[in-house]
Amino acid sequence: MALAAKFYIVAAEALPEVFIKVAEAKRMLQTGEVRTVGAAADQVGISRSAFYKYKDAVQPFQDMKSGRIITFHAMLKDNPGVLSTVLSIFAASGANILTINQSIPINGCAALTVSAETSDMEMSVEELIHRLGEAGGVVKIEVLAG
Repeated sequence: MALAAKFYIVAAEALPEVFIKVAEAKRMLQTGEVRTVGAAADQVGISRSAFYKYKDAVQPFQDMKSGRIITFHAMLKDNPGVLSTVLSIFAASGANILTINQSIPINGCAALTVSAETSDMEMSVEELIHRLGEAGGVVKIEVLAG
C-alpha cells in the first residue's frame, strides 16, 4: 500500500538554497528564458543532477493552489483518427485541455503539443502517459514542462 504524499508550507527563507534555485530553474525553463536544463542549472548555480533530484518535489505555493498545468509533447503518425484518439484519452482522464498545437505532418508524422490542467484528473500523469503511449499512431509521448 502506497503512502499518500505529505506536503508542508515552508517560508522560502527557511528552505535550503538548492530548492530556491531549482524553483528558479523551472521558472526559467517554463518561460523560455533558457532552452535546456543544463543552461538553467548553470544560470542558477546548481548541477543538473540536483535539478533532476528535486524538480518534482519543489513547487511554488502559488502554482500549487491554482492547479497543475503540464505540457505534453507527442509525435503522431499521419493517420485518420489518431488526434481524435489522443484527445479522447485526455478527456477520459479528467484533464482540462488548455491549448493544442499540431504541426503539419512531415515524413508521415506530426508534432503535437498539449497543455492541460491536471488537478482534477482521475488517474496519475504516469497512467495518462502510459495510455497515450499505447494508443495506435502515437510514436512518442513525453512531458515537456510542468
